Amino acid sequence: MDMKLARFLLVAIFFALPLSADAAVEKNFEVSGWIPYWRAATGTTDVLPRLETLTEVNPFVYTLRSDGTFLDNGKLQDEPWATLQAQARAKNVRYIPTVMTSNSSLVHELLSKKSSRTDLVEYIESVVKENNFDGIDIDFEGKKAETREHFTAFLKELNVALGDKMLMCTIETRTPFEDRYYGIEIPADAGTFANDLKAIGQHCDRVRIMAYDQQGIDLKLVATYASSSQLYAPVGDPAWIEKVVNLMARDIPKSKMMIGVPTYGYEYNVTAYSGPQYVYDILWTFNPGYATPIAEQYGITPYRAPWGEMAFSYTATATSTKPITSRISGLATAIAAGNFATAHNSNLQFRYMVWPDAESIRQRIALAKRLGVRGISIFKLDGGQDPGIWNVLATDTVASITPSRTSIARVLTVGSVGEDVKTLQMILNKDVATQVAVSGAGSPGLETTRFGPMTKTAVQKFQQKYGIAKLGNPAFGTVGPATRAKLNELLLAL
Repeated sequence: MDMKLARFLLVAIFFALPLSADAAVEKNFEVSGWIPYWRAATGTTDVLPRLETLTEVNPFVYTLRSDGTFLDNGKLQDEPWATLQAQARAKNVRYIPTVMTSNSSLVHELLSKKSSRTDLVEYIESVVKENNFDGIDIDFEGKKAETREHFTAFLKELNVALGDKMLMCTIETRTPFEDRYYGIEIPADAGTFANDLKAIGQHCDRVRIMAYDQQGIDLKLVATYASSSQLYAPVGDPAWIEKVVNLMARDIPKSKMMIGVPTYGYEYNVTAYSGPQYVYDILWTFNPGYATPIAEQYGITPYRAPWGEMAFSYTATATSTKPITSRISGLATAIAAGNFATAHNSNLQFRYMVWPDAESIRQRIALAKRLGVRGISIFKLDGGQDPGIWNVLATDTVASITPSRTSIARVLTVGSVGEDVKTLQMILNKDVATQVAVSGAGSPGLETTRFGPMTKTAVQKFQQKYGIAKLGNPAFGTVGPATRAKLNELLLAL
């Protein structure tokens, strides 16, 4: 058989085979991490030597001003951020700052007016492109329900304006009604939400689910623990996280979904009542380094809670000098308080500390992989988290992006979005003469699902190289049948 004909038949057979969604896209696991501006020095010092373990780093720096501009709390043009950005670019790690606000009235005012919404979109576009960021992370929390359609319009317009740059969206969790309102009547307005999940899943390149600060939102889990008189005050219970992901994945593609992972804990003042029953009042958040000295001070051995996080109970009394072999159990104070309350039909207070350590984060990574989401987003990396997290990230995750091998089966042009665009960029990036970008979004290892101006230029170079089209041809810069055929031929060789 003629070799040229044989190769043609091989290509035809390959692309005629049906591909499932899982087979068409090689899974890859991403890890992003926020660095807060109030811990810029310790955060960047901690992250810089370990950048390779991350896919993306997010300076948590910008807040939204009343005029629709950003307040740069961290001075991103100065050190240590400048070095972080340079190193991230050198190591093909996306550098995408976050803009955050919880001012619901401000967000509604800015987004509900076409003129101010357009101004905000143009402003964000200029900030991203002038500073050579790889995109922007929108973290607008606590929005009003009436802002829903305006927020959707904002994301759609920003998505287009950013071109090849990436649009990340950080949003609140959504708990199934049967769990959130377990044992009580579901409110009439329970289904009224500020976030249109389908639209967010469509317009955002990644959707970070804030799967922390759970507290008592899952009443079914609360009731389950209460029925056995167990303490239950998780920062984020994997059982709850799984419910959230399964619900939200009905509208948001798992290929875009990132599970938020906290590295901080909570200290509660707990009141034990007869039963025993417990009422929790949050005092403050803390980094793990705050909990360990307290446990040492009172001679207590922390324990691993049933949901995977570390915890212990104590009362603020005289210090202890108990040796390790005779330390008090982390649950001893809680049990004593519960027994006293039941015996005397009274109440007694104690402190309870809960936090995620490296092992609980490993468990969440395993959960994220099992659920098939894109990866995890860590809040926060500031030098105060359990240092063991870095070993977990190095051994339990694959932060580098594995190229997609979805065949190209349609016309692609500026504005096209999909895994086939990522395949296109991957093929173009295999040849230095047709690379989409040397670094940042669209560069080798950082291919995106968005066809923007840089991709068009790379396609034009590809067409000129293979004599497919040239300047003046209507198909110049568009992936039509002839260009697609050559691209799919090259795909087999990758």
